[in-house]
Amino acid sequence: QVQLVESGGGLVQPGGSLRLSCAASGFTLDDYAIGWFRQVPGKEREGVSCISSSGGGVRNYADSVKGRFTISRDNDKNTLYLQMNSLKSEDTAEYFCNARRIIYGIDYWGKGTLVTVSS
Repeated sequence: QVQLVESGGGLVQPGGSLRLSCAASGFTLDDYAIGWFRQVPGKEREGVSCISSSGGGVRNYADSVKGRFTISRDNDKNTLYLQMNSLKSEDTAEYFCNARRIIYGIDYWGKGTLVTVSS
């Protein structure tokens, strides 16, 4: 059974840190383009960071998180991570993990984990 399960969300003060995890089962993350998205109620889901499936795994970040967030992958654990530092109130959102192989029409999503940045 294919699953992506996010964890690590919670309440944190501005300037604080959180590490999100996304455990994959039923498939191998290393074969997919993988990434993190976030969504605030009433707004469209936006890309936060991703790792490409080719080219040695190129990492990309949204301008709003560059220098603060780091995406990484542990192939042994088949898990994706997002280290979030210097968090701001505008980072408050539901964070979703995604794995895709576009040419095969495959697009997997987790159910999300809530991050709230507030004092």
